[in-house]
Amino acid sequence: MVTMETAELDTDLSLFKYDNLEQLPSAYRDLEEAERTERIEAALAELGDDVVILGHNYQRREIVEHADFIGDSYQLSKEAANADAEYVIFGGVTFMAESADIITDDEQTVILPSMEASCPMAGMAEALQVDAAWAEITAAAPDETIIPITYMNSYADLKAFCASQDGLVCTSSNAHKAFEYAFEKGDKVLFLPDKHLGENTAYRMGLEEEIAKWDPWDPEGKDAEEVADSDIILWDGYCQVHERFRTDHIEQVRDEHDDAKVIVHPECRREVVEAADKAGSTATICETIENADPGDTWAIGTEIHLTNHLERWHPDVNVIPLCGDACMDCNAMRQIDPNYLTWVLEELVEGRERNVIEVAPEEKELAGLALERMLEI
Repeated sequence: MVTMETAELDTDLSLFKYDNLEQLPSAYRDLEEAERTERIEAALAELGDDVVILGHNYQRREIVEHADFIGDSYQLSKEAANADAEYVIFGGVTFMAESADIITDDEQTVILPSMEASCPMAGMAEALQVDAAWAEITAAAPDETIIPITYMNSYADLKAFCASQDGLVCTSSNAHKAFEYAFEKGDKVLFLPDKHLGENTAYRMGLEEEIAKWDPWDPEGKDAEEVADSDIILWDGYCQVHERFRTDHIEQVRDEHDDAKVIVHPECRREVVEAADKAGSTATICETIENADPGDTWAIGTEIHLTNHLERWHPDVNVIPLCGDACMDCNAMRQIDPNYLTWVLEELVEGRERNVIEVAPEEKELAGLALERMLEI
């Protein structure tokens, strides 16, 4: 099976999903940190309880230091839903803000500081593309029921599609439970968009021999017979941050630090997860460092900003990036520049809403159903 070669993907893969793109006004482009911090704090004081700021674990320090809540994407959406704030400022990427809009009250407005913060992996499984692939995949196994599962890192329209086909959403923590749910409902699983999380989950469940790969970018490489013979079909998408890690990085860390332990995210390649001491979600990574003994050395295989946060938050633990200076940040998260945060907050003070994320009602209902099914498991 021919699969897509790893490539550096720009964050504009899915910008066409929204027609309300706004550029940062020139007056905000060269703010110094001290001035910016003062203006953000002044705006927050003016807005008071009317606004809540969510900072994803992968965001830079200048964003998370102003956040009311820091965490994973779905965890943050739940915090927003439980808050009384009229405005939810999501320091994350588009699909995260969509999830927040899905589960918050209709009276709450979700704002993404920069509309260019569009996750490349989510953009690897656009709904139109999935619709076309679904027709081919179901035709390859006409007598079997295929249940689609989408990772949380996907757009609302894909979540809605999965719900419409009796499927659901999962996180990196509960993917195995989503697989169990799907196999109770049907014969096969189509997992989108992250092939590595799908493969790692299949191995965890002892189903590594039942995998077929589906590359939507290679019309000649799809194998209908392989799909018919397999129980799990993995969409050929990936996180460009986590796919960067290699077993060589683990070997180098262990050569340089005799006592080092390695923890990686399950979006990493299968061989990296196998070689690590532990694998888990960003919440698991954070808990591991929180519970580490003073003086322990942990090498972390995930987005570099989270590693940097953990190093600051737990100075008694030797926290190091798994691939050293070669570790990269998420170029979608990078679009949430703190100057954008300053701008959207000051605009709210003036009564103007910028970069509002609003999921269409029909999509919102179906995507919400996919999330409800996840909660049921």
